Amino acid sequence: MTSTLPPTTTTTTAAGRRERARAGRPDERGSLALLVHQIRYEQLSFWRNPQSMVFTFVLPIVIISIFGAVFGGGESEEFFFGLNGMEYYTPTIAAVSVLGACYGQLAIVLAMRRQTGVLKRLHATPLPAWVYFAGLLVHCVFVSVVDVALVIGIGNLYGVDLPRGWAALALTLVLGAASFCALGVGVASLIKNSEAAPAVVQFIQFPLVFISGSYFPVHAELLNNVAGLLPVKPFNDAIMAAFTQGSEFQWKELGVLAAWGVIGALIAVRSFRWDPRPE
Repeated sequence: MTSTLPPTTTTTTAAGRRERARAGRPDERGSLALLVHQIRYEQLSFWRNPQSMVFTFVLPIVIISIFGAVFGGGESEEFFFGLNGMEYYTPTIAAVSVLGACYGQLAIVLAMRRQTGVLKRLHATPLPAWVYFAGLLVHCVFVSVVDVALVIGIGNLYGVDLPRGWAALALTLVLGAASFCALGVGVASLIKNSEAAPAVVQFIQFPLVFISGSYFPVHAELLNNVAGLLPVKPFNDAIMAAFTQGSEFQWKELGVLAAWGVIGALIAVRSFRWDPRPE
């Protein structure tokens, strides 16, 4: 003999399932609150780690100060494409600081969090993946803004004019930070363990920085053409244009940056792992 549940019981059970499903998927207000909480978490984690904070902010300050001592007060030179040394290095060191905060540091942090099981535990919570990565992005943008402001401020002490195109600088900074964050997540997806993370990150970052003219001008046309297809030189050029060309947006360079951001995001979506790799 078969038995059936009364209609009221069936309705109540279905309603309970819907309630539990809604509870597991935050609504828009809940997602916004989670995003704010995640941003706050990333900020607190960063500021409570003195070693990470010091290297993130002090290294660009030390580099630009050394260049200021060497090139401060110099005349415009053809070697620096018609600029003096500090006018050239202020935007390029600002660009390097963003690259370090959004690509290098992020890739290493994610590899470490995966290795220690932090990402696995996070993935088991109701926190949506997009909220987690959006929180990381906002945090990296904030750190980049502070870095760039410090470098610009020190450059100004050595006689470098403030940027002429603030809107162009802001767009370049946000797009560059987003693209380098996507590349950082993509590279973190390919790193097998946290011990290898610094070596892998620097193996990619150092050659890009040097061939892109970040630490010395590159006059070889072929090398400049190759570097122009990679993400660092277009970022350098777009930031430098905000100093020297005013409010004109460098759409070609921004397009290359955006394309690399898409490539990094596709690699991350395809390859990102929350669980540590088995030894």
